[in-house]
Amino acid sequence: MVAYYLTVFSKDGEKLLDEYFDASADGEAKKIGTAKLAEKGYLEHTHRCVSPTAKLVLFHR
Repeated sequence: MVAYYLTVFSKDGEKLLDEYFDASADGEAKKIGTAKLAEKGYLEHTHRCVSPTAKLVLFHR
């Protein structure tokens, strides 16, 4: 398991969410990240999820 970082921004650039979670692979991280965004109502906000190697796993602008 490795830590993936999920960040959500408002339209003016303010961080609304900045947290990490553990996943075993990029595919699992994408599913977990999407579920967290849906749960918190942030699917339509600008967001990104990156791996520990800075690989972009999930992005929405």
